[in-house]
Amino acid sequence: MDLTELTEKMHVFVDAKGWYEPDSPRPQTARNLAASLAIEAAEVLTLYQWTDQEPLPEDLAMELADVTLYLLQLASVSDVNLEKAVLDKLAVNYERHWE
Repeated sequence: MDLTELTEKMHVFVDAKGWYEPDSPRPQTARNLAASLAIEAAEVLTLYQWTDQEPLPEDLAMELADVTLYLLQLASVSDVNLEKAVLDKLAVNYERHWE
């Protein structure tokens, strides 16, 4: 499954929850999605907080899935072609040098 197919599945879910409706308690705006993305990324970090042990793989997988879904949704509502953006960024990074 590619990013386009994942994004479509995410849209079906969001639509089924009614979050695209004008009176939705979870308006799908870029600002709201960016905040949600940051919050979910922080939840990944909490799995590592105060411990040297690796989190359970299933816990990490669920949090990474949340991050991915918000990233896909943010890209979609912002009209960003995420596949192209990733490839473009990789091309830029190939030219960069880190110490």
